Amino acid sequence: MPDKQHTIVESPYGPLTLVATDGVLSGLYMTAQRHRPPEVTFGVPDASPFGETVRQLEAYFEGGLKEFTLPMRLAGTEFQRSVWEQLQLIPYGETRTYGELAEALGKPGASRAVGLANGKNPIGIIVPCHRVIGSTGSLTGYGG
Repeated sequence: MPDKQHTIVESPYGPLTLVATDGVLSGLYMTAQRHRPPEVTFGVPDASPFGETVRQLEAYFEGGLKEFTLPMRLAGTEFQRSVWEQLQLIPYGETRTYGELAEALGKPGASRAVGLANGKNPIGIIVPCHRVIGSTGSLTGYGG
């Protein structure tokens, strides 16, 4: 069974729960996040695996960091992981629509599936699900 730890850090968006699996970042959740897993799955309280994550988050929130360089363990289906990989390709300050992401995946009819995968992103902010918008330019279905 994997070794899990978690800690809670403050941010401009409220408390963030960071989760590590075997010492690698595997979760970043807002308090009222739509698909937040049960807290019993977060492991023991232990801030030791999160020093670099906290440093990069602070730099990002201060406007000095545009791209995260952290090892991550993204647990999900093959399709979900492919969507999360596409999210990481969206440059800072830019957005993409669900349809554009579906096209980039070679699945032009999969906008809704992309939206569902986007909503289940386990490492919010760092894997920038917040950069995806609906075709009308709105934050359609945003869960954070």
